[in-house]
Amino acid sequence: MTQVPSSATPPHSKKKSIVLSLGFVGMLGGAGFFYQSLFFVTTDNAQIQAKTVMLSARVSGYLTKVNVIENQKVKEGDVLAELDSRDYENTAVQMENEVASLGARVKNAESDERRLSELFKKGAISHQQYDAAQATAIELGGKLKALQSQWSQARLNLEHTKIKAPSAGVVARKSAEVGMLASVGMPLFGFVSAEERWVVANFKETEMSQIHPGAGVEISVDALPGKVFRGAIESKSAATGATFTLLPPDNATGNFTKVVQRVPVRIGLAGLSASDVDDLQAGLSAFVKVRVR
Repeated sequence: MTQVPSSATPPHSKKKSIVLSLGFVGMLGGAGFFYQSLFFVTTDNAQIQAKTVMLSARVSGYLTKVNVIENQKVKEGDVLAELDSRDYENTAVQMENEVASLGARVKNAESDERRLSELFKKGAISHQQYDAAQATAIELGGKLKALQSQWSQARLNLEHTKIKAPSAGVVARKSAEVGMLASVGMPLFGFVSAEERWVVANFKETEMSQIHPGAGVEISVDALPGKVFRGAIESKSAATGATFTLLPPDNATGNFTKVVQRVPVRIGLAGLSASDVDDLQAGLSAFVKVRVR
């Protein structure tokens, strides 16, 4: 009786295939890791940065209008809030009238000075009379300039009763309410500009010799999976991140433990659209990959 050969793969052949496959995958992984470490420096200690500012009143007064809500987009020059302007309006009008009155007196004194100058040249009046007229004109002219400066300041104070957006952006935080007394310097709005976004990445001090301005960078943001932004190194900080902390480490105490320091590096982002700027909120975590070769 003839026996039909079995087509099943021997067990030792399956094991060999699995081992070879795992070895090949391991080789690919090792090659990829070697390539990345040779041509790139990476860090996940990075954040998106934007121009942020706390807007406050430059003059004191009661808030009569608040025109925005939190997370509202605004354009440059939009009025975010208004203070009671009546006191400032009255002061500006008063100063305007005083300037007009003193201006008339200065004009009259200058006219007298010119007339007496002609009479002095003809010998019709004494030198003392001419000097007195000249001194009066100079004195009133100086007072007019000082009063005009005060009037300019009064108009500026009146303008400052309107708190305006410094640029296009978003009102990220609002603490202003109608009827509230706003004092000079009191934060009323947290404002994030829509003009620019950049990344501050903190690299190890042992990696800084490989990082140079102009090097190309790829940036991934945790909040935007699958999207890669491109940019370039703009500058490296002149100090480590620990230098400007509230309590910098004092290595002179004798309790020294070496810690690898981090150096902040500023990275500019290229080709951002308006929607990209909206998506890249200040403070988002980022992964940065710098090409070093």
